Amino acid sequence: MGFEPPQRLVRALGEMYGDGAAAEWLDRLPTLTERAIDAAGPDLTVERVAAPGGRSALVLLVRQADGTQAALKIAPPLAEPEQERAALAHWNGWGAVKLLDTPDPDASGVLLLERLHHEVSLRSLPEAKALLEAAGTVRRLWVEPPAGHPFETVAERTGRQSEGMRAAAAADPELAPLVDAALAARTELVEGSPELLLLHGNFRQSKVLSGERAPWLTVGPEPLVGERAYDLARLVRDRVEDLIASPGGPVTARRRVKRLAESLEVEQARLHGWTLFRAVESGTRALAEGRRQMGEVNLEFAGWL
Repeated sequence: MGFEPPQRLVRALGEMYGDGAAAEWLDRLPTLTERAIDAAGPDLTVERVAAPGGRSALVLLVRQADGTQAALKIAPPLAEPEQERAALAHWNGWGAVKLLDTPDPDASGVLLLERLHHEVSLRSLPEAKALLEAAGTVRRLWVEPPAGHPFETVAERTGRQSEGMRAAAAADPELAPLVDAALAARTELVEGSPELLLLHGNFRQSKVLSGERAPWLTVGPEPLVGERAYDLARLVRDRVEDLIASPGGPVTARRRVKRLAESLEVEQARLHGWTLFRAVESGTRALAEGRRQMGEVNLEFAGWL
């Protein structure tokens, strides 16, 4: 099968995993794709590559033998697709894209999913409406995790991330006050975590797509177990570039924390703390990956909180 992976995917993989690891996987991608299609059986029809697509995996738009539209997702091991599979299987279509029958259980990194309208996300809606729909979607995901689940906890993930934040502060002392505040907030939040629910892990407006079975369904989880405020914190920072460009950005950011906390019955102080931590972590990580503009935007946002 001849195709070119979307440039958005190529750039994103290089930023996240380094050019070497990304190039190695992309070199293998044609073989992996052929293998995934073969495993799905001769009656699977490939229509085209979804473009511009996502930042973590190749998505093929396909049709099953009965004519049902579906999406075949092929992800690198570093994206932990088996974690995504486990979460989607547990949600079973409740608030999230539905995991369809997997033809070959040994096809690691391959997910056969229901087809959504990949070109229509919540970002296509006005901000107030998008936040309302996002809140209604994410609350469906917050369920008890399955027994013996494979997911890491919020404490474990943020503990790993803290090392990179400390390294960033050591390399640039000007970052130290923000990093110190974010790490102090994390310590307090982890020590008093009130709940252990299954979380999306990277929930934002662009991760919620239009569907047929339901108006809006989430995709691309990076699942973990912890409190709702952690999951909601990334949503507070949505459309951050617009906020930064707005003269009322700081006020709008603080209002978002208050509005989302009240609408989803999450403690406002905890949402504020996790929003600070996640903004600083995203900002320092973007700087380390060479995405300076995005890093500075996220750190400026964090300074407003």
